[in-house]
Amino acid sequence: MNTTNPTVLILGATGSIGYAVTANLLARQWPVTILVRNRAKAEKLFPNAPTLTIVEGDVQDATLLDHLAADKQFIFHGINYPYNQWFGNMDTATQKIIDAASRSGSNSGGTTIIFPGNVYNFGNTKEPIREDSSARPCTRKGQLRVEIETMLEQAAEAGKCRVLNVRLPDFWGPNVLNDGVRPIFENALTGKALPWLLTTDIPHQSVYTNDAAELIARLILRDWNTRGTVKSNPYEVWNYGGTTLPSMRAWFGHISGLTGKPLKIQVYSRFLINALGLFMPVLREVKEMLYLYENTIVLDDQKVRSLFPDFQPTPMKQALNDTLTWFSERQLKKPFTPVENKR
Repeated sequence: MNTTNPTVLILGATGSIGYAVTANLLARQWPVTILVRNRAKAEKLFPNAPTLTIVEGDVQDATLLDHLAADKQFIFHGINYPYNQWFGNMDTATQKIIDAASRSGSNSGGTTIIFPGNVYNFGNTKEPIREDSSARPCTRKGQLRVEIETMLEQAAEAGKCRVLNVRLPDFWGPNVLNDGVRPIFENALTGKALPWLLTTDIPHQSVYTNDAAELIARLILRDWNTRGTVKSNPYEVWNYGGTTLPSMRAWFGHISGLTGKPLKIQVYSRFLINALGLFMPVLREVKEMLYLYENTIVLDDQKVRSLFPDFQPTPMKQALNDTLTWFSERQLKKPFTPVENKR
């Protein structure tokens, strides 16, 4: 068992899941290096972090990436681009990360890449997605995710690196600022309508990023502590499904109850999405993903829950309060007090 903390390079640290993982590892006082495009933004997100090293640059800079990866045991691949920039960026970034990991000379057991996967690979499946489920993408972006995972698996099998592929559903939580999540929490705080696509009346699986980060940290620690003593596959897949909400309408009601604002919901129809997509490239790319909103796609995560039987997800009320507090203080610049605590 290793008695020192592993060194970790985090890519995408100012994004949704990368932020949560960075915060978790810094709380453990692990030595963490982050590569970011905006140093000032990173400094605001991670103040007072003595074990943090911030490097400004671009993941597509292979020379810089190789330099930063040279002495790291783990690389967290949290890189994500807007949908309309996926092709030609997600794949090239992944290859450069694999190359950097393979050239890292400090690790006899091989540098481990942690990749947050998703459900796109499996298309509109009615069956729960297991770690060994066959890929059946029904979209261009799903096919690209299959190709990226194949790149990672082949690199691991060839001995270039090790890979932990942690598949997750939709993210929500502090610093999740994509156009699907940010308006929900900001609008809930300001009394505006909470937006969603197509229907709010079917179950939907989603994950609180802090919980996903805790499991990722545990998987990193397990990999680190068993390295050289327990033979494991160079490419491992772990699912974590978070919570299957009974409906988005019920969840929105829970959020509005905490803000004390009346519940208002705005559901975007296919017609409206098609119309807005004429002017908004990202929304145009959302059209092929609408099956995720019309159907309930579920990850089976019994494997990771069995591995860590003591793991307890954050209670929903606490997770929502923490997320609303973050959005209120960081985005709206005002304090937040849950309605039940107001005098």
